[in-house]
Amino acid sequence: MFRRLIVATLVFALVALPGCSSTPAAQPPAATQPPSVTLTVFAAASLTEAFTEIGRQFQAAHPDVKVTFNFAGSQQLAQQLGQGAPGDVFASANKKQMDVAVTAGRVASGSAQAFAKNRLLVIFPKDNPANLATLQDLAKPGLKLVLAAKEVPVGQYALDFLDKAVLDAAFGSIFKDDVLKNVVSYEQDVKAVLTKVVLGEADAGIVYTTDVVGDSAGKVGRLDIPDALNTIASYPIARVSDSANADQAQAFVDTVLSPAGQAVLAQYGFLPAEP
Repeated sequence: MFRRLIVATLVFALVALPGCSSTPAAQPPAATQPPSVTLTVFAAASLTEAFTEIGRQFQAAHPDVKVTFNFAGSQQLAQQLGQGAPGDVFASANKKQMDVAVTAGRVASGSAQAFAKNRLLVIFPKDNPANLATLQDLAKPGLKLVLAAKEVPVGQYALDFLDKAVLDAAFGSIFKDDVLKNVVSYEQDVKAVLTKVVLGEADAGIVYTTDVVGDSAGKVGRLDIPDALNTIASYPIARVSDSANADQAQAFVDTVLSPAGQAVLAQYGFLPAEP
């Protein structure tokens, strides 16, 4: 009897000791594995919001991949690629700069695919200090106008608009000259044009319609440019031919072209590549 009492006491003591419970101890959560691949996407500045969202969706579907973006004017991106900057995907705001990357040997000829379209818009600060009411008002003496540089796709598109306008009797033959006299700065990407107008550093600017979607929509006023004077910009995308992550780069391109990617682009105001 005494021996059984001692055994029972020892069993009770062992059960009561920390770590001796029959309930398994809680295990620490498994460490999350960091992405094994970093994908660098060179993309036109006008794609900033849409591609950032597509990047988030892509990472959710590919947890082993981290997407980083280099947003800038397409001409800057093409130049960087031409100088050997490492990258995996190039999305340009026009074919001209994609062709620069092709000529430099960074994108395979014939591999680029159109994935979106865009159009021009005149914007002005919300309080409209220059009292803009019509496109003709861009020629008013003393107006402070900001454009993207002509090397930037949207800058060339703005010049194309002026070239078309001088052929229209409603504007007159000197309209372009009078408008260009009002330019106070030429910027290296479209976001810089938007920022200067929002901050009131210019009375007007020419940007894409997609630049005044979302938060920016309430910060500026707008003048629409009719189809006859507008330029419908076509955006091509391609995998960089010497990408160190060819499979993942192609997967990102495919995502942009997919219905899900196209839905995001539409959400941010882009037109479909095909009508």
